[in-house]
Amino acid sequence: MSSRPGRSSPSRRAALVGLCTAATLVWLAFSNLGVALPTIATELSVNLTDMQWANNALSIACGTLLLAGGRLTDLYGHRQMLLLGLLIFGVAALATAFTPNLAGLVAGRAMMGVGSALILPATLAMIPALFDRAEQPSAFAAWTAASWAGQSVGPAIGGTLTTLLGWRSLFWLTAPVVLVLYLTIRRDAPTATRRYGRVDLLGLVTGGGAALCLLFALTEGQRVGFDDPLIITLFAASLALTAAFIFVERRISDPLVNLRLFRTRSFDGALIVNLTMNMSFAGALFVLSLYLQDVRGYTAFIAGLILIPAAATILIFNTIGARILTRHDPRAPSIWGLVLVGLGSIAISTLLPALSVLAVILGLLVIGAGLGLLSVPVADTIVAGPPTTLAGTASGVYKTSSMLGGALGVVLLTAATTRFGRAEAAPVSTAAGLTEAESNQVVNALTNSQTAREILAKLPAGERAVVVRVYDQAFSDGASIALVLGGVIALAGAVLAGWIWPRRKGQRTKNPRP
Repeated sequence: MSSRPGRSSPSRRAALVGLCTAATLVWLAFSNLGVALPTIATELSVNLTDMQWANNALSIACGTLLLAGGRLTDLYGHRQMLLLGLLIFGVAALATAFTPNLAGLVAGRAMMGVGSALILPATLAMIPALFDRAEQPSAFAAWTAASWAGQSVGPAIGGTLTTLLGWRSLFWLTAPVVLVLYLTIRRDAPTATRRYGRVDLLGLVTGGGAALCLLFALTEGQRVGFDDPLIITLFAASLALTAAFIFVERRISDPLVNLRLFRTRSFDGALIVNLTMNMSFAGALFVLSLYLQDVRGYTAFIAGLILIPAAATILIFNTIGARILTRHDPRAPSIWGLVLVGLGSIAISTLLPALSVLAVILGLLVIGAGLGLLSVPVADTIVAGPPTTLAGTASGVYKTSSMLGGALGVVLLTAATTRFGRAEAAPVSTAAGLTEAESNQVVNALTNSQTAREILAKLPAGERAVVVRVYDQAFSDGASIALVLGGVIALAGAVLAGWIWPRRKGQRTKNPRP
C-alpha cells in the first residue's frame, strides 16, 4: 500500500471529501426513489409489487456484487475500483433518465448497483490507507455522516426534484456530479500496490446466487403467494447455494471472502447490528413514504420533508458515537443505538394514526439518535478491525449486510403492510362489487395510483368513497403492524449482538498486520 500523506496534506483532505461525496451520491440513489414511486407508477402504469423491483434493483445488484467489489479493491487498489465504479454509476444513471418503460428503469437501477458495489468498499477501504489508527474514527465519522445525510435527505431531494423537474431528473442530474467527482478522485486519491490473487468466481456465483434467489423469492412471493412452487424452489435454492458458498470458501486457496474474518466475535456482533439496523430502518422508511402519500395525501415533496428529521439526530449522535469509540468499548454504543432504532419504530406504530405526522417525526428523531450512535463504532469494528490487507473484503462484507438487510426490510415490512391491509379491506371491497383479484390489485397498487383509480371507477361514487376510506384505514393499520415488526427485528438484533459481542477493556489497538 502506498504511504500515507502527511497530517496536514491538502490532497488527503480533498480525497476524504471525495470519498464522502461518493458515499453521499450512492446513498442518495438508494433512498431518493421511494417518494417518487407513486409518480413513476402512474406514468408507467405499474403496481406496487412491480415498483418494488425498481426500488430494490439497485440494492439487489449491489448486495450481490459487493463481495466481489471488496475483493477487487484488495487486489487492484481502492483508487482504480472507485474510478471504475463511478464511471459505471454515472453512465447507468444517464441512460436510466431516458428509459421508456419499467424494464429500462429496473435495468438502469441494477447497473447503478453494479457501480455502487465498487464505490462503497473502495471508499471505506481507503480510510485505513489514508489515516493512522487514532485518526480513523474521525474519518469514519465523516464517511458515515455523509452516508446517513444522503440517505436521510434523499426522500426530500427526490420529492423536490420529482415535483419541480419530474422523476427523470433523479437520474440525469447525477451525471455532472459524477464527472466532477471522477476528476477529483483521479487527482487526489492515493494509489495502492496491486496484490497477487484472483477473484473467486465459484464463490461469487454461489454467494451472489444465494442472495439473488432469496430476494427474488421474497419480492415475487407477495404477488404469487409464498406457497407457490417457484417461490419454494427459490428458497430451497438459496439455502443450498449458501451451504455451497461456505463449503467453497473454506477449501479454496484464494477465497472471495476469507472466513477468518468471522472468527472474531466483535466482527460478527457488529455485522448483526448492521444487518438488523438496515432491515428495520429501510423497511420503515419505505412504508412511511407510501403511508404519507397514499393515506395522508401529501405530495412527494412534502412527504420527503417530513422524513428529514432523522438526519438531525443522526448527525448529532454520529459525533457522540465517534467520541465514545475513541475512549471506550464500541460494543455499548452499537447495541444501545440499535435498541433506540427499535423503540423509535415501535413508538411510531403506537402513535399512529392519532398523531400521524407528529408521530412519524418524533419516532424518526429517536431512530436517528440510534443510527447516529451506532454507525461509527460498527463501521470501525468491521472495516478497521481486520488486517489492512483485508480492508476491501471486510468493507464488502459490511456493505453486503447493509444492502441485503435494506432489501429484506423493504420486502418484509411491505409484505406485512399489504397482507394485513388486504385481509381487512377485502370483505368491504368485494361486497361493493370488486372481484377478489381486483381487490388485491388495489391493495398492491395503492389507492392513489392510476391502476387503482381505473378499478375503483367501476363502482358508484358513494360506494367508491367508502371503499377508499376502508383501504386507507387498512393501509394505516397494516403500516402500524409492519413498524412493530421492524422494531422487533431491531430489538432482537440488539439482544443477539449483545450475546455474541464480548466486552472489551483497555485501549483500542492498532490494525493487526498479517
